[in-house]
Amino acid sequence: MKKLLTYCMTLLVGMSLVMSCNEDTFLKEEPLDFYSPDNSLETSAQFQLSINYLHNRLRAIAFGGIDLDSYFALRYATDFAVNGTDYQPAVKLNDYKNTMVPTYNVPQVIWQNVYQIIANANVVINRSATAGKLSEADKKIFRAQGLFFRAWGYNMLANLYGGVPLITEEIATPRRDLVRATRDQVYAQCKADLTEAIASLPNIDVAKDGAVNKQIAQHILAEVNISLKAYDEAIAAATQVISYPGVSLMTARFGTRKDKPGDVYRDLFELGNQNRTSGNREGLYIIQSDYLNPASAQRDAQQWAVMSGIQNVTIRSSVDGKSVSAVKGPNEKWSGRGIGWMRPTSFVLYGMWASSGRDDIRNSEYNIIRDFQIDGVPTTSPDYGKWYVKDGYKAKATGFIDTIRYWFPILKKNTISAGDFPDAYFQKDAAGNVLTSPLGGRLLINGSDLFRDNYLVRLPETYFLRAEAYIRKGDNASAATDLNVVRARAKAPPITAADVSIDFLLDERMRELYSEEFRMVTLTRMGKLYDRNKKYNEKAGLSIEPYHNLWPIPFSEINRNVNAVLEQNPGYN
Repeated sequence: MKKLLTYCMTLLVGMSLVMSCNEDTFLKEEPLDFYSPDNSLETSAQFQLSINYLHNRLRAIAFGGIDLDSYFALRYATDFAVNGTDYQPAVKLNDYKNTMVPTYNVPQVIWQNVYQIIANANVVINRSATAGKLSEADKKIFRAQGLFFRAWGYNMLANLYGGVPLITEEIATPRRDLVRATRDQVYAQCKADLTEAIASLPNIDVAKDGAVNKQIAQHILAEVNISLKAYDEAIAAATQVISYPGVSLMTARFGTRKDKPGDVYRDLFELGNQNRTSGNREGLYIIQSDYLNPASAQRDAQQWAVMSGIQNVTIRSSVDGKSVSAVKGPNEKWSGRGIGWMRPTSFVLYGMWASSGRDDIRNSEYNIIRDFQIDGVPTTSPDYGKWYVKDGYKAKATGFIDTIRYWFPILKKNTISAGDFPDAYFQKDAAGNVLTSPLGGRLLINGSDLFRDNYLVRLPETYFLRAEAYIRKGDNASAATDLNVVRARAKAPPITAADVSIDFLLDERMRELYSEEFRMVTLTRMGKLYDRNKKYNEKAGLSIEPYHNLWPIPFSEINRNVNAVLEQNPGYN
C-alpha cells in the first residue's frame, strides 16, 4: 500500500511538473486510433489514396460524374454539337445568350469541381514536404503529382474564365477575400508547377497505366506556353514528348481485334486497347474505368449522350401506311443504347470530311456508321432489310426529332464493338436466351454507359499543339509537316503551308479528336468560341456574342466574397 501511495504521489508530481512546464503540449490530443486532419496524411499509402482521389475527381468531370448539364457544356454549344434534347424550342446552351449568365449553374459546377481538385492538390503538395513517414523519393513523387493536378486545374480554369483567384496554400477555413489573378499570372503558376513536376515524374513507359507521367506534364506545359505566347518553349516541350522513344502514333493494327475487319483508328477505341499494357503507345493520360470495380465504376456518359436513339426511329409501313418501329431495339452491332442528347453538327458529320479525302479512315465505315437496315417489321414486309438512308426512308421522316435525336450517323469511338458488352446488358426471353435480330446482332436492354478506359490526351494532340505554336510564330511550313504526320496515319492527303491556318488546325483537331477533347475549353483558350459557333452551330450560333469567348465568373462566388471584389468578366454585368 505504501508503495502504491508513493507511486501515485510521484505520478501526480510528475504530471504537475509537465503541466507547469508546457501546459499547451500536455493538453494537446494525440489521436492514436482514429484519423484526424493531423494524422490522415503521413504514410505512403495515405498519400497514394489522396492521389487516387485526384484521379477520381478528374474522371468525374471527364466521364459525367458531375451535374450532367455541366459535363455536356464542356463539349456542346461549340462547333462539335448542339443539344438534341432541347433543340426546338431552343433552351439551355442552344439559346446561348440567355442561358450563359452568371447565375447559370454550369459555370458554378465546373468552377467548384475544378477548385476541389486544386484544394486537394494543395494539401498533397504542402504536407508531402513535412511528412515524417515518407522517404525523400516518395516526397518528391507525391509532390510532383500534386503539382500536376494543380496545374491541370488552373490551366482549365484560366482557359474557361480568364484570370481566377490563385490559391497555392492549404486552406483550413473559408475565405471571403479572394481577388482574381490575371490570366497570364495563372498560366505562369501552371508553368512553374509543371516545370517542377516534370523533374520528378517518371517517364510514361515506367509509370503504371493511368498514372501521371513526365510526358503528359510536358504536353500540358506546351499548351500553357502557347497561352503565354512562349512559342519556342511550347515547341520544345511538345518536341520532348514527340521525340521520346516510348511514345508514337499507332500506325499498324493492334490489340484485341487486330485480326478482324477494321482499321488502326478503330483499334484505338476498342475495349481494352487504350493502355500501354495493350501495346498502345499513343495515349498520354488514360482515364481508368472498370465495369466490375466499385473504385472506378464511373462510366463515360458519351455512349448514351452522343449516340442517336435509333431504337425510337419509326417509318411509314409500305403495307398499310401506319407508323412502325424501324428496328427491333438497340443492337450491339451499332452502338450502345443512345438518346441523342448531344447531336454532332452538320460540320462534324459531313462538312469537315470534304477536305480530308475519300480514304480518310477516321470517316470509314468502321468509325462512323451512316446507315442501318430495317428489321423492326415482319420479315414478309417489303420494308424488311431495306436501308434507312440509302432506300429513302430518312428522307420521308415526318418529324424533326427523327433526324435530330433518333437518327444521325453513329460515332463508333463512343462505343464498344459487338461481342464486348457484358451479359447483363442484353434482352432475354423467359428462358434466359439472348434476343437477336434476324439481320445479325444481339439486342440490348441497357448499354447506355461506356465502361471502357478512355483518353484524356493522345499523342496527336501534342502534334497539334506544336503545329499551333509554329503557326503563331509564323512558320506554317513546319506546322504543315506536323499536321501531315497525323493526316498520313489517317490516309488523308498531305497539305502544304498555304493550306495552314488556325481554323484549318481546329478543323484537323476535330477530325482527329471529335468526341474526345473538351472542345469548349479548346475554343475558349484560343478565343474562337464565338467564331466557330457562328460558323457551324445552327443553334448556339444564333445568339452567341463575342464576350462569350470567356465564361462568366459564377454569381454565387462573387456574392459570398464579401471582403473583397471578385470582378466579373466583361459583358456579363
